[in-house]
Amino acid sequence: MDLNYVTRIPWNSSVCRGFHPLNSTPKAEISKQNCCVTLLSVFGIGLAKHLKETTLFQLPELLTSDTCLRDFQSKLDALSLPGNVASLCFDPVQFVISPHRCANIQTTRDWVGKLGESTALNQGCKADLSDLTACDTCLRAGNEVHSTLVSIDGNRSHGTDYFDFIVLYAAGIVNEFGPESNGVVGCAFALTLNEKSGNLPDGTEVAVKRVLESEFQGDQEFCNEVEIISNLKHRNVVSLRGCCMIDGDETESCDDKKGNQRYLVYDYMPNGNLDDHLFVSKPGSKPLSWPQRKSIILDVAKGLAYLHYGVKPAIYHRDIKATNILLDADMRARVSDFGLAKQSREGQSHLTTRVAGTHGYLAPEYALYGQLTEKSDVYSFGVVVLEIMCGRKALDLSSSNSPRLFSITNWAWSLMKAGKVDDALDRSLIDGEDSVNSNPMAIMERFLQVGILCAHVMVALRPTISNALKMLEGDIELPPIPDRPMSLAHPSIYGNGGAFSISPALSGLQLQKGDMLR
Repeated sequence: MDLNYVTRIPWNSSVCRGFHPLNSTPKAEISKQNCCVTLLSVFGIGLAKHLKETTLFQLPELLTSDTCLRDFQSKLDALSLPGNVASLCFDPVQFVISPHRCANIQTTRDWVGKLGESTALNQGCKADLSDLTACDTCLRAGNEVHSTLVSIDGNRSHGTDYFDFIVLYAAGIVNEFGPESNGVVGCAFALTLNEKSGNLPDGTEVAVKRVLESEFQGDQEFCNEVEIISNLKHRNVVSLRGCCMIDGDETESCDDKKGNQRYLVYDYMPNGNLDDHLFVSKPGSKPLSWPQRKSIILDVAKGLAYLHYGVKPAIYHRDIKATNILLDADMRARVSDFGLAKQSREGQSHLTTRVAGTHGYLAPEYALYGQLTEKSDVYSFGVVVLEIMCGRKALDLSSSNSPRLFSITNWAWSLMKAGKVDDALDRSLIDGEDSVNSNPMAIMERFLQVGILCAHVMVALRPTISNALKMLEGDIELPPIPDRPMSLAHPSIYGNGGAFSISPALSGLQLQKGDMLR
């Protein structure tokens, strides 16, 4: 296996820095931790390349697997990760060919023999998966093939193996852009790609983001977007320093001819993004304090309020999430990544067939029907508030044996309606150094309620970001928490223990379209 991509692809390796689980921790539990789940996806890229080259879904023998894992560890060493992280996370035997894993499929020939020459994957996973619509199509195709494999094998305990093989086949055989492409890495393997940093000639450190081709229809749209966001100036919005486009070996500005590669240059935020601090897996790492969480939530609300009301026409971000909230040297939050931003048309809702964003944060009316309004951002903001207050991810597979995926919006609402606020809040806010004796429970409960209101399924029951900010600051009273229609359930096709991870597909609402959108 050629594993050089491990140091070449800018995947977020910070989740494994300082990864040292206790010796008493069972191997099965270690494998479920974020670091190991991430490394499994990274190693999966190599397995997908291996499948493409050899037609083998796994490695031929234990010695080969052991050698490959040692090579994998050497690449992780180059990234300054712990020297035993691969052996902590993996058992070499798990990557060795076996007839007992997935309907006795061991090669692509076996795959075709069981499923036929053409499956839903062949049609649904060929395109550039960095486009959300294409990614969602591929995910639905994966669900369909998974059901077929279950019916063929008749053994539901092999669910994780089925899914592993589906991801490897989609990434290594079907997708036209290959296992190392940004779309496959981000969609099929669910890995977050880092932004790069370099210094300007005056020594200023900046962040450089390569813009995916699918985010813009053409260079003119890219240049228009740069012109919009370069005029944004606010304490809680990341400033754009400039842009460049590259055509071959030439670097061009937005005023020159068309280029093939596009880059945005931002102010560098030394404390990374919110996700890095909210969902850390390092032993001994300190969780965010209540004052920090409160400040971050208010900062994000102010940044969004500026985008919605401080500029004309208003700007809808469309991809508010923890990784797009950056933290400066003082841990003050700034909204970033306007690559998906969309200007409103004089306050009217915007209907689009180009849905963009991230599963778990997408407002349902936008994800399902393409209706984009300022309240689409409010929904995403509400999800982020819940993540901050609860210390849990928007969507989660690792903590439940339920056949349905954990959704923070439904979970938090259920606990709030049951009067179990303590069970919803991050335990560190109650049991840690910042205990209930020093943390104001009433204010924390108010922030949780605002998150639930903002992330309501029905548009009309969400506040504007301006009113949400006033609620957070205690300037206006909160309305009663309304009931929710049939939950936004996300069917899970995963087994226990974590595996290669495709973002969950959206399922249909048990609502009339008109009821949701009004």
